[in-house]
This record gives sequence, C-alpha cells and structure tokens, in this order.
Amino acid sequence: MCGFVGFTNQVADDGSVLKVMMDKIAHRGPDSEGQYVDEAICLGFRRLSIIDLAEGDQPIFNEDGTKVLLFNGEIYNFPDLRQQLIALGHTFRTKTDSEVLIHGYEEYGPELVSKLRGMFAFVIWDKTTRTLFGARDPFGIKPFYYATMDGTFLFGSEIKAFLPHPAFQKELNEQALEHYLSFQYSPTKETFFKNVYKLMPAHYFIWRDGNMEQTRYWRPQFQAEDGTLEFYADQVDKTLRESVTAHKISDVEVGSFLSSGIDSSYIAEAAKVDKTFTVGFESDGDRYNEIHFAKEFADTVGVENISKVITPEEYWGEFPHIQYHMDEPLADPAAAALYFVSGLASKYVKVVMSGEGADELFGGYRIYQEPITLTAYDRLPFFLRRIIGKIAEHLPQKHGINYLVRRGKTVEERFIGNAYIFNEKERKKLLKRPTGAISPKLLCEAYYREVEDKDVITRMQYLDINLWLMGDILLKADKTSMAHSLELRVPFLDKMVMELAQKIPTNCRVNTVTTKLALRKAAEKTLPKRTATKDKLGFPVPIRVWLKEDQYYEKVRAAFESETAKQYFQVPELLRLLDRHRAGKEDASRKIWTVYTFLVWHSQYFGA
Repeated sequence: MCGFVGFTNQVADDGSVLKVMMDKIAHRGPDSEGQYVDEAICLGFRRLSIIDLAEGDQPIFNEDGTKVLLFNGEIYNFPDLRQQLIALGHTFRTKTDSEVLIHGYEEYGPELVSKLRGMFAFVIWDKTTRTLFGARDPFGIKPFYYATMDGTFLFGSEIKAFLPHPAFQKELNEQALEHYLSFQYSPTKETFFKNVYKLMPAHYFIWRDGNMEQTRYWRPQFQAEDGTLEFYADQVDKTLRESVTAHKISDVEVGSFLSSGIDSSYIAEAAKVDKTFTVGFESDGDRYNEIHFAKEFADTVGVENISKVITPEEYWGEFPHIQYHMDEPLADPAAAALYFVSGLASKYVKVVMSGEGADELFGGYRIYQEPITLTAYDRLPFFLRRIIGKIAEHLPQKHGINYLVRRGKTVEERFIGNAYIFNEKERKKLLKRPTGAISPKLLCEAYYREVEDKDVITRMQYLDINLWLMGDILLKADKTSMAHSLELRVPFLDKMVMELAQKIPTNCRVNTVTTKLALRKAAEKTLPKRTATKDKLGFPVPIRVWLKEDQYYEKVRAAFESETAKQYFQVPELLRLLDRHRAGKEDASRKIWTVYTFLVWHSQYFGA
C-alpha cells in the first residue's frame, strides 16, 4: 500500500515541485520514496513496505529500462504470474508483487488487468513511445485521480498532491456539491475540484500526446444458478477462506478490524489473526458501543481484542483533519469511526483486514428486503399508491409519510443507494445557486438499464456496487486507513468471491426475515450463532444526539451562519433544519451533517 503522483511536461525545478507533491501524500508511504524524471514526465512514489521490504522500492523498471512503474495496492496472485512470466523469458530483480505488473504489461499489454487478482491503481510509462498506461482495480478499492490543466496531465493517488503544481487551478465544482447533497458523496467521475476526475473502477487508460482513451474491462455479471442454501453456504465458506488466505500474504504482521457483526467477525476468525481492533462511542447502553460484543467474540475464537472509546470531544476535534484526508467531503458519520480504529490499529500492525463489500455482494442491507416485504397497503393498485405518494410528498415530515412516498415509486425512482439525503426539490430549495445537475434518478438510470432484466433486489445490489461501494464505503476505507499509514485489505472484494456471489439465487441472499442468507449460513459453521445472525449496525455514531446538545448545536449553527454557508446555501433553510431537529420535530441529523461536512471540508481546502 503506497501512494504516487506524476505529471507530464517540464516545469521550472521539476524535482523540487515533484518532491513537494510527494510530501503531500507522505502518510501513504512513510518508509521510502523514489522519483523518475525525464524530459516528458515526472513520477514520484511514497512506499509503505509490506512485501520484499529490502528490495521493493519504486519506481520499478523493466529489463532494458524503457518502461517505468508506479503502483499502489497488492496483487495476491503474483507468485503464479511471476512463474508464468519467468517461463516466458522475463527477468525479475525483486520478490515484490509490484514487478509482475511491468513484465506482465510487456507480455500482455492492456489484457494484463484481467489477469490480476488484487487491489490496484498503477501507471506504466513507456519511454520509447512516450505512452502512459494506467489502471484501477474492478471495485475501486484503490483511488486514482487525474486532471489536464494548462497542457499538463496530472495523475495520482490523492487530489491534494496536485495542489502544489504550478499548472493546477483550484476551483470548486458546484455541480458535484448538488449531487453530493443527495448521495452524501460524489457519485460521478467528476470531483469537487473542477476539471479533476476519478478513473472509475474497472477501467484502464492509454495516454499519448495529450489524448486519453479509457476502456472499461469488467462488469459484474449477476446470473443466478440453481442450488440450495446449504450448497451455497458451503461454497461461500470455501471460497471466502481461500480469499482470506490469499489476502494474508505479507512480510509484516496482519491484524483485523472487528465489530460485533458477521462480516468482520468471519474475516477475523478465518484469518486466524493475533490482534483485532474495535472502537465505540461514549453512550448509555449498547446502541453506539459494541466493544463488549467484540471482546466476547474475540475471547470465543481466542484472539486479542484492542479497543478504544471515542469521546465526543475527540470526534469533533479530529473531524476537520478527517475531511482533509478524504480529498472530497464524505458525510458518512462512520468515516470518523474508521479513522479512529485505523489510528488504533496502526500502533500495533501495518496491515489489517476488514469486511467491506459483504453487503453489496451477498445482499446485506436491510433496505434490500423492502421489495419483498409486502403489506396490506401494497395490495392497492400501483397507480393509486403513486397518487397517494405524490400527495404525501407535500405533507409535513412525520412518521409514516416517507413510507407512503416510497411505496408510490418504482425502485428506479426511490433507490439511489443506501443514503438519500436531499431529494431534487429539497436541494434546489437549499442551494443559493442550483446548477441544473441531473436528478438522482437520471444519474442512476444507466446502471439500472444494464440489469433491467434482473429482479429488483439484484438491481439494487448492482447499483450499490457501482456507486455506493466506490463513492462511500471504499473511499472512507482507503483514506482513513492511509491517513495512519495502515494498509487495509478487503477479502470479500475478490474476483473469486464475486464470481461465486453473482451466481447465488436471490432467495439465498435475502428473505423477509433476514439478509445475507448464504453468508450467515456459512458463518454458522465456525462462528457463534449470536454473531452469525446478528443484525447489521455498521459503525453507529450518535450524531442525532450530539446535535441536540448546546455545545455541538452552537458549533454547527456557527458554521451555518458563516460567510461560506451564505455563499452556497439559503441560510434560513439551514437554520430551520437545525432548530427543528433540536426541538424534536424532525430527525434532520443526516441532512444537517451532510451540509456541515461540506462546510468543514471547504474550510480545509478553500478557507484562509
């Protein structure tokens, strides 16, 4: 796990500019650094040493020095690829997984990416043809950003590394803000910085003479096959354990995050790690603190559990620093919890495993039950429910109103992912200058079309894999862990696990009683039943409670009355949301937090 940055064309003091850019991402690789500079390109690298600690520094070159590699991630099938490439005549100088990429590209060209099992973002510069090849892994576990400004092509692991370059023009992308208000993250290839883009998951590119051509090389292919729940449970257990074994490859100790739920517990047990890490919040009861559940499980499977209770003062105090590390605002309160558990783990290990991806692949979110949880109301003709829903949209937000609204819409109209903060009408009312950004429904439409022949639950999963997983789940996983120079590995997001998951029938994923049926049945083989059947909580954070307390209410109110807030939002509407929440008239905590997060992020990148 590392970080890289680069740019084309010459600037005054190339090496000095590159060094400052590299220093911006030193947290991604504190162990070593390296540069390559020629008349056409500058490449910079920061390394976190995991495999081949002595010889794995980058940039890495091919045999004749005509190709140069920068790589962030891990290739778990590199031993097999290495042997294949040696048999084909390639000469390796290191034992690191990185080197298979440069020789693999020599041998296979762009087809290399389909042979890789792992998480990756990398570039290869061909000095002879002056061509840059780059790729990002199928799920988007590792980040990749790029921009073309003033004739210079910039690329790297984090946007903040672009800021010191003299060609970089820092300007807020207000259309991204409008999308963000609905999704709580940036859902398109555009970022919050105008003219800075993400290389989307499962894409590679070829850049030459100022032109960039992109190709998508993989898509999820859900095609359910026959089989019983018991059959798929056996297959899940076998496949996941093999994936965990592959993900354990390392020359340093590997630990695991641990909540009280099935995903991280399954990983921790299968990996047989020595240390697990858990955080919770100061609270009454267990709603916001699962530490004792995690410790109980750790004792059951015989591993050490190291935990930390996060105070409100710590959470709010670190929040600006967390948003700085995100590069773009992310209004998921759980991102801060991941930041703290990463900080805790980094004191003991350099690598951790985590359970991201299980819900998207195996059908774990409770909202996936919605299409099959029918009530007497659902027996009404759809046209009548649609009329009632349209009327309900104009009623005060009280318990049950949202149910009527949602039951009057198709899945394509009501589901944009696991967060739907402000609808199109609400965000236009809130913004000082609406940009005319397309509706959430239209933004999701292309993904829904790709699986229009599938059942509703599969369509929801497909959308989440393409949007929510990349934009929220994996963004916070990468940025919060790398903020602490910690490598985070996700065994559920593995090509072999995905090949199995997309074959599992819907009734072995979700029913009206529970979710992730095949995964839970598999986990029952080795996990306590209480853990295997426990409802999903994620990282619950007491934002709703804090926003009613004077100290934090006033903190948010000050942000809502700031000059920045006045520049982008209708301040009276912000204050109305805040006061209604405090008075208990409406749970507006997620809406408040979404705006507050943007304002905190804005102060980090555009403030004085």
